[in-house]
Amino acid sequence: SCKVFFAKDPLKIVRAQGQYMFDEKGEKYLDCINNVAHVGHSHPYVIKAAINQMELLNTNSRFLHDNLVQYAQRLTATLPEKLSVCYFVNSGSEANDLALRLARQYHGHQDVITLE
Repeated sequence: SCKVFFAKDPLKIVRAQGQYMFDEKGEKYLDCINNVAHVGHSHPYVIKAAINQMELLNTNSRFLHDNLVQYAQRLTATLPEKLSVCYFVNSGSEANDLALRLARQYHGHQDVITLE
């Protein structure tokens, strides 16, 4: 259900390019919610990197792989020393769950406030 975004007339998006998404009628929409600010939809460099990776290995971060360590080292090298630990997760839900667990462990509290 798309009621959260489109109560009366849900969009049927069929493709995307750059910062735009297109519906089944060819209507163009500026995408402001799908993290496209980074590189956009269908970016050739990202597509090529994804193809190269999937030809080699297509899995998530639950298995050990040197690339995870190398990426963590490259990432933390750009951050202050206090931010020297990386947690790789597979989804926003896993990220939220981990953040709650870490906060609860650190503070010892169970209460959570969320804002819509």
